[in-house]
Amino acid sequence: MQKFLSYERGLEKFHPLENVVVYDDFDRGFNGWLDLTPNFVYDGFTQQPSRIDLGSWGPAMISNAPMRLAASSGSMEGTYSLKLSTRGPAAPYEEQPAPGSMSVAIKRLTGVEPTHDLIQIEAWYSYTVKQDRPGIGESDVRAIGFFFDIQDEEHRWQPTVRYVSSANGAPVHRWQLGKVRDGVTRSDWCFGLDEGWEAPGIDVIWSGRRYSDGSGDGFEWIDGGEQRLVFNESPDKLNWMYFRLLVDVKRREYVELQSMDRTFDLRGISPTLAPCYEGITNLINPVFWVETDSDRAVELYLDSVVYSTGRSAERKENASC
Repeated sequence: MQKFLSYERGLEKFHPLENVVVYDDFDRGFNGWLDLTPNFVYDGFTQQPSRIDLGSWGPAMISNAPMRLAASSGSMEGTYSLKLSTRGPAAPYEEQPAPGSMSVAIKRLTGVEPTHDLIQIEAWYSYTVKQDRPGIGESDVRAIGFFFDIQDEEHRWQPTVRYVSSANGAPVHRWQLGKVRDGVTRSDWCFGLDEGWEAPGIDVIWSGRRYSDGSGDGFEWIDGGEQRLVFNESPDKLNWMYFRLLVDVKRREYVELQSMDRTFDLRGISPTLAPCYEGITNLINPVFWVETDSDRAVELYLDSVVYSTGRSAERKENASC
């Protein structure tokens, strides 16, 4: 009997590795994506020690992208996307993130294939601002980004990429990756809290000191990372863009970032490695987020997401010997 392997047509717009772990088309619902919330395990169900109000982030929701003047945009292919929307004004860039100034969505997974040394996330996405005032609004978006939250037998680490659109209203339009600067202490990382929950390198999206040019203690600019994403001429016009991040989990290194038609070689760069946290060994959580740079709500739309794993050319060659 002959056997045939077929894929959903929607996968044609992606470039997955050997093993597709999840293919999330948000026309089918949340698919396990949810708001990132703190650990409410202390007296009175309070969260872990932090200078940041982690319970304030804007919600993730299934949306048909309704617009003030142009009805509903729908998604890239279908009606619904996963929408992340902020719900509070931003603090100045150099200060710690203000309550509600970010929206963060996470999918909680674990490792599945020990012979695979590569993991990859892909997404088709768009971003805009709430159409509540005149103007294009591109300078109201501070950043969009993605990271894997990984814990193996020895370290917790979070390979992260972030596109800085604006800092205090000034255009930046540049990619950076997560890597902590030398000499950063836990107090520096946690805004003066010596016993903060976050170790340097963990939760870089809200931790560490920030600087007016868009840099920070936890970020390193990607060489040649200047890029103008498509924001279009009005907040109700969504252009869908392709994103891909490839990571080597055996070497604990970045491999490459692809944004639309550009690919950035990140090989040889390692994220910061932190000590293991209790109870989460073998965790691999993909996380998307968006940040506002003003008092205006900003929105990130995910049409669909693919997470896949595979073997590097070196590992395939060794396996065939």
